[in-house]
This record gives sequence, structure tokens and C-alpha cells, in this order.
Amino acid sequence: MNKIKYCFASILFLFGALVMAQEEGESKEGREPGHLNQSRFKQLYEEFSTPNTYRSASGAPGPDYYQQRADYKMNLELDDKNAKLYGEETVTYYNNSPDDLEFLWVQLDQNVRAKNSKSPLRNGSGVNMAYTAGNFTSTYVTEPFDGGFNIEYVKDANGKPLSYTINQTMMRLNIPKPLKSGEQISFSIKWWYNINDHVNGRGRSGYEYFPKDGNRAYVIAQFFPRMAVYSDVEGWQNHQFWGSGEFALPFGNYDVSITVPADHVLDATGVLQNRDEVFSKEMMKRYKAAKKSYDKPVVIVTQEEATAAEQGFSDKKKTWKFKATNVRDYGFATSRKFVWDMQAVKIGGKDVMAVSLYPKEGNPLWEEQSTKAVVQTLKTYSKHTFDYPYHKAISVHAKNQGMEYPMICWNYGRPNEDGTYSDRTKYGMISVIIHEVGHNFFPMIVNSDERQWGWMDEGLDTFMQYLTEQEFGENYPEVIAPNNNYPSRRGEAAKIVPYMAGDQSHISPIMSNPENVYQLGPNAYGKPATALNILRETVMGKELFDHAFKTYAQRWKFKHPTPEDFFRTMEDASAVDLDWFWRSWFYTTDYVDIGVKGVKKYYVSNKPTKEMEEYMAARNLTEADLPPLVYLAEEDSEDFVPELKGKSPTETSQNLREFMMDNLTAEEREQVKEPKYFYEITFDKPGGIPMPLIVEYTYADGSKENVTYPPEIWRKNDAEVKRVVTSQKELVGIVIDPKAETADIDTTNNAWPMKEEKSDFDKFKQNIKG
Repeated sequence: MNKIKYCFASILFLFGALVMAQEEGESKEGREPGHLNQSRFKQLYEEFSTPNTYRSASGAPGPDYYQQRADYKMNLELDDKNAKLYGEETVTYYNNSPDDLEFLWVQLDQNVRAKNSKSPLRNGSGVNMAYTAGNFTSTYVTEPFDGGFNIEYVKDANGKPLSYTINQTMMRLNIPKPLKSGEQISFSIKWWYNINDHVNGRGRSGYEYFPKDGNRAYVIAQFFPRMAVYSDVEGWQNHQFWGSGEFALPFGNYDVSITVPADHVLDATGVLQNRDEVFSKEMMKRYKAAKKSYDKPVVIVTQEEATAAEQGFSDKKKTWKFKATNVRDYGFATSRKFVWDMQAVKIGGKDVMAVSLYPKEGNPLWEEQSTKAVVQTLKTYSKHTFDYPYHKAISVHAKNQGMEYPMICWNYGRPNEDGTYSDRTKYGMISVIIHEVGHNFFPMIVNSDERQWGWMDEGLDTFMQYLTEQEFGENYPEVIAPNNNYPSRRGEAAKIVPYMAGDQSHISPIMSNPENVYQLGPNAYGKPATALNILRETVMGKELFDHAFKTYAQRWKFKHPTPEDFFRTMEDASAVDLDWFWRSWFYTTDYVDIGVKGVKKYYVSNKPTKEMEEYMAARNLTEADLPPLVYLAEEDSEDFVPELKGKSPTETSQNLREFMMDNLTAEEREQVKEPKYFYEITFDKPGGIPMPLIVEYTYADGSKENVTYPPEIWRKNDAEVKRVVTSQKELVGIVIDPKAETADIDTTNNAWPMKEEKSDFDKFKQNIKG
């Protein structure tokens, strides 16, 4: 059979060479003008920076890679009665760069809530048809909330005032002399601010007020002046915080003391240093039991105890002391309302505590599901990246929230007042916990620049969230009964189709700053997560993808990667050229649309077709001038002879029979299975993204054959390609992407014969009963 195929290939090559010679000899008239290389498959050299000693061409850190460090020693006090936070911090900043720094930049993210903040003025606005009373009041009637930093002083290490300049959410420290490479500097800042109501005024941190018992539950972050990143890529990352683009932060060590009312329960980033002082004897006993409980959570503070504490409002104070090593940020949660549970989970041979904090309003949902979600997240993410390095991961219940910090995050998901809840609430809560706990990996450890590239943490995390959700469904089938399939909202190819098929004027490439994106959810979360899932499931395969993805995570944990470092590493560790994929999915707003344009059936003949006769006549050639040829006659053409139908090539072509007799042994001829059917199939690609061409062929006997042509099939013709299919069975059906793996936005052209699509009216009539 191989020799027969070789014969056909040789003949086709000869014919192709003759046609090429004809085209090259044509006149110059009517030629198309030249053009630039627009191939999706060209290398990304134009988009990528030149590799250097800081970042290598392989995607790994280079030999001269560096990163700065900022250590913090903080004393904080929460004024619960007035909802204010007071703080003093001493920062020690290490200049590990090769550059001398003339000044330092500090982030003042709370200033996005200052009365004179420009953030509310950056977007256009118009009158809506209707408003809720609360929304109308907060938008047009209420005096703007003043939640910006009040800086009382900035001093150097000797206690002398240090000059500074505030520009919105950034503060420049005007140090008296440049901080040379290899040197360090210490300075102190004292500040306070009004804590915002994150439920009614939105925000990544703040408090929720509970009018029934008069308490607040605090989830506090972005609460202190934080050092900006200085790197080989951006220099100072001092892009303003407008609200959407999140944070770029250096790693460092934290020594933090937090003073709160004595009846509060508190947890935070870092290792608690004075547990014996802030825990009761009963809490210590339960904590020790939790450290040995691997199958279920142990309650440290019960709901009954939390409910009793709600009535206290102690005037006394208690200080909780924490230390954290090599973290990029800090957050804490505190309230007298919190129920507290913990469970141990084995990660890489060591115990990690999975922790949940929630008011009674979160039960029974939170006591049932929160810590389970934390446990599953730590297991799945560690398997695909690196062993979780910290000693705990905390999930805190906060209404309408979903936000992340090292070792701690806030998550929504509240039952009705009577304790009932819908599946939507349950799955929403589990998913947001998985997502926010997962952010410990991206970007808290693999420390990408969220201010510039929101997708690098949100997209990678959403992709990992999808894998975790599916494993959660496998490991906790009782939670998702009766169907045992976790209903992931993002990740599957079909879920991103409505966005990619949407209005192009409201779609941005993934490689866009978060502040410049219309639909941040689909753009930074859904589309990159789907792209990576397709890359894993359909393009690369799980084994190659998983190794490359883990290599990226291992290379860049506790470092500052860029998009290029990710793209390069995925190729470096897999030997799969993915430039076409990154260019199409990440740098453009192209979409996937691949179809069957046409199918032609051919039969083998030893007589020249009309087209061939015309070709020979134009060149004064006869059959005697050519080697023995085999001709294919299209069934729908005038060359077709009905007697040829269904016969094998050797039954219809004397030339082929002679070729076989001359070139094959008797034994080889017995092994040949001659095709009876020849089809030329034209596939077209109205969409811009090249993807693997996944085809299901159906034959007259009911059998099916699945063939996946690699995406490179489009490399020479981005519009359409042809494939010849030979078979002993008649081809009766073709379906492209039968399992919906590629996010094809238009499936009306995916089948041959074309399936009749019912009109919307016909579908409406079909749904009408009676």
C-alpha cells in the first residue's frame, strides 16, 4: 500500500511541477503586490524582548536575575467603635539591583478612596433607566467617603523627617543621597485611615456591619504604605492604582503586632507568635487536636461561643503578634463574630493547616464546605506546581467578597436567613474559595505583575481552579450529588464562545492592561483559562503540558515572571512550537471558526480527463510523451463513467495494474488493500485562530474514524486546506470538532452534509406544548 501511495505521490508531484512551471512562465500583468509576513506561525520575535542575562531565551531566570526586598515591622491598632485603623511601620529596603536609586516609590492604595481621588472620574457615565435606592443614594446623594491615607510622618532611621511627594496612589521618598547597588535603607511611616464598608461601598477590604447585633467583621488589606517593585523589566512599577489593575509587590519578612478588642478572634498572614496569650485553654486544646485531624475540621471557636461573644463589646484590648517570612503582602481578619475551624493536610511530607473563619450567618454552608475546598485546593495546586510552602491557608467569609493575600483570603457565599441555600450559592462559594486560596500560588508565590498583566494571575489561577473543581467533584461526590459532575463556570471550551463571538469593539486582547479592558472577567479570567485548558487537552496533551506548566511554576516561585517568561518556558520544556497559539489567543481578538467547505468524490481511470487533455493540448503533448499516469475522475464531472463506481483502482486503471505488476512482489500484492473510494475534502477557516483540525469521518457501514490534523496544517494557507481521504468504505458524513474542544464560535458549517438549522421560530414552535 505504501508503494501505491508513493506512486500516486510521484505522479501528483510531477503534475504539480508542470503547473508550477506554467505559472512561473505567465506574464507579469495582474500580479498581486508583495506583502509582509502575516502568518500566525511566524516566530514571536517582533513581540518579545531580546533575551538578556536577567531573563534567558529559555524562559528561565538568567544568571544576573535580581529582585529587591522589603522588610516590615508594624504596630497596628483597630478602633472598632469608630472603624479606624492606626499604624506605624519601619521599612528596611534592600537594593539588590545593579542600579543606584535616586528615590524610592511607595504605594498608597487606600488613596483610591480619598475624597480627591481621580479614580471615580476616569470612566464615562450616563443616566440609567432605573436605580436601586441604595445605588442611587451612593451615586448621587451621599457625600463621598474619605478613606485615603492620613500620613502623620515619614522619618529616616535617625528619626529625622524624610521629604516625600504624594501623587494620587503613589508616594515618592526623596532620599538625601542615592541608594547604591547592594545597600539598604530604613525609614518609618505613621498613618491612619477610615475603614470603608466593603458591602455597601465596594472594595477589596473593609468591614461588614451587622445591624442585628451591632458588630462588624473586618477583612483588612492594602492597609499600609507598601514598597513598589523595581525590576529589570519596568524599573519602578509606579503605575497608579485606579481600581482594576491589582498589585506589584516585592518579597520580604514581616513582624506585625495587631491590637484589637479583647473579645475579637483574629487570624493573619504569618505564624502566630503568642498563641498562649491570645488563646484560651480550651482553644489551645482544640488547636492541638486540629493539628492531628486529617479527615475533618476541628472547631476552635464554636458558633455558640461566637454568638455569646457578639454581646460583649469589650473595652479591653488584646495584641496578636505574627511573623511571616518571604511573603509579598499582608492581610488580616478580625471580629468577635467569627466561628473558627481548622484541619491538617499533608503536603509534601509536612502538615499544613486548612483554616476557615466565618460568622454564624455563613452557616450551615461554611461549616460544611469551606475547609473541604481549602484542602482540595492545596492538594491539586501543589500537584501541578510545587508543594505549598506556608504553614496555613485561611478562608474568611465576607459578603460579596473574593480577594486574596498570602495565607489568607476573603470569600462570599451566604445562605438564606433560615439556613437554606441553592446549588448556585453552594457551588459559587466552593469555587471562589478554590480560586482565592489558589491565588497563594499565583501571584503570591509565582509573583507576576498584576498591575500590568491581570491575566497572569487571574487566568492561570482560573485554569487551575477548573482542574481543582473537577478533582473536588471526584473526591467529594456527596457534595455534588446526584450527577457527580462539578458545574465549572469557566474552563471548558464552549463556555468562552459567547465572549469570543461578541462585539469586537468591546473586546480586548488578553495582552492588555486591566484598566483598558471592557469585560475584565472574560478577558483576564475566562479566556486565558480556556486557552490553557485547550492547550492541555487538545493541542499539547496532558503529559507535555503538565510538565511544562510545572517547570514554569518551579522556575519562577518567589520570583517576578513576565508573560514572555511563561510563553518561553512552556515551549522550552515541551518542544512544542506555540508561537501561533500565543499570538492568536493572547495578542489578538481573533476567534475560532473552522468548517467543511466542500467534498468531491473521485474514481480511478486510465483515461485522461478533459482537464488533462486540455493541458496536454496546450503544450503539444500526447500520452506517449508522458510516463504512465493514473487519472482521477470527479464523480460530478463529464469525465465520470458510471461503470467505474465502487471498483478498486486495479480494476479501473490498466496503468496502475501494470505498475503494481512491475514493482510489487506477489507477496506484497496479496497484502495490498486497494481503496475503492477517493474523496477530496476542502476545509475552510473563516475565523482567524488556527487550531488542530479535529475531524470525525462516518462511513456507510456506521463505523467512525477520528483524525486530528495538527494546527500546522494551516501554516501555508490560512484560509482553506484540502485533504484526500481514501477508503474501502463509502464516506457518508463529516463532523468537525465533534466534542466541542476548540471554542468554535459557529458550528453551522461544521458538518457535511450540512445539517439543516431550525429557525428561531421553528424552535419556538417546537417548545410550545398543547
